[in-house]
Amino acid sequence: MNNNIRANIFRIFLPVLFVFIMSSLPLFSQQAAQPWWLLLEQGKQLFRNGNFGSALMSFEDARRQRRAMYEQMERDLVHLLSINEVRRIGDSLDRVERYSLERRYTAAFSALQELYYRFPKASFNNSAAAALAAFDKLKNYPEAEYWIGEVYRVEGELSLALSQYRRAFSMRDTLEDSGFTVTLQYKIADMLRTRQEYAEMERAYLSLINESDTLWANAGRAQSNTGVLPYEQASASFARTAMTRTLTDHGIDRFMELYRYNNGIVEQAHRLLGYYYAAQGRPFAEQHLMFAFLIQNTIIIEEIQRGQFDFKFTNLAALAQEINKNRLLLSYIDEVEYFKTVYYFGASLFRNGKISVARNLWSFLASQPQAGEWHGRAVSQLRNPRPDPIVEMP
Repeated sequence: MNNNIRANIFRIFLPVLFVFIMSSLPLFSQQAAQPWWLLLEQGKQLFRNGNFGSALMSFEDARRQRRAMYEQMERDLVHLLSINEVRRIGDSLDRVERYSLERRYTAAFSALQELYYRFPKASFNNSAAAALAAFDKLKNYPEAEYWIGEVYRVEGELSLALSQYRRAFSMRDTLEDSGFTVTLQYKIADMLRTRQEYAEMERAYLSLINESDTLWANAGRAQSNTGVLPYEQASASFARTAMTRTLTDHGIDRFMELYRYNNGIVEQAHRLLGYYYAAQGRPFAEQHLMFAFLIQNTIIIEEIQRGQFDFKFTNLAALAQEINKNRLLLSYIDEVEYFKTVYYFGASLFRNGKISVARNLWSFLASQPQAGEWHGRAVSQLRNPRPDPIVEMP
């Protein structure tokens, strides 16, 4: 082939080659698909930076990729179980797993190992069918559903946000952190409160309390700072009655000397439900606020004791002095609305006819100018004791 012919061929095919290379560049430069868990973390970072649109796409991609991965694993296992020889094995998960390993059905074997990572193998009762069914749960991604809800919330789409929180809660069996269930319950209840759906809000807070507060919901026990009290095996109702009797007969300081209850998970639920009932003049406010007050003070006392191992509670005024020395506790009492809790606890006691204890709490607030509004309202109550007006929720 002479040089002229070679040059002509080169001129003809050079543009074609150039177009092919340029059109192929995106394929070569495209990164491998990122794992769903990484997409979720990237979405969180975008969310925190205020890039909500990109965050939403990242969360949706994470949800889609997780589903696609587990659907493929499900298909791999179905393929293995459809083999005639495997069908003759029956429903024995151990034998199916052994077959996949020995015959080198790598994809199905890997799917089973992933399943065991997510669920205890014993939970399948050696049933291959149960193992296969578990993939339906794994396709769900409650964390992604929650974060999609967070995007809707900040964008003002409260109905969609609530729907996402509930969707995530319905998938709680596959949460990476089972403790996140409580966060979801609070998100649902708080969203209902924002939307003024008070009856649903009440049910949500009560559900959280019944699931997470054994002293309230089940046969429980209250503890003193020296050990378990005599009614250890009594019902939760009896325990609450005993605590209330101590409070009524011996006052707030004696109550706090005897009882400790550190269950910060339910403090907010008791407190907000107590406010709600107090606003309506309902007698149930007293016990919910008693629990919130007890939990708050238990956490405060235990924090003080970390620095002063010999510290013992004597009275609320002395406790307040210790709080004022501790920046962490000052932040905590602001977070849990400590003085507001004390005021409404007193108001609920007063409405239930326990005037002496109510005045005890209001006197404490009256000695704490830093309590602001609640100091002023307590002073007013001491001058002219009266039930707080009942608020009809809209």
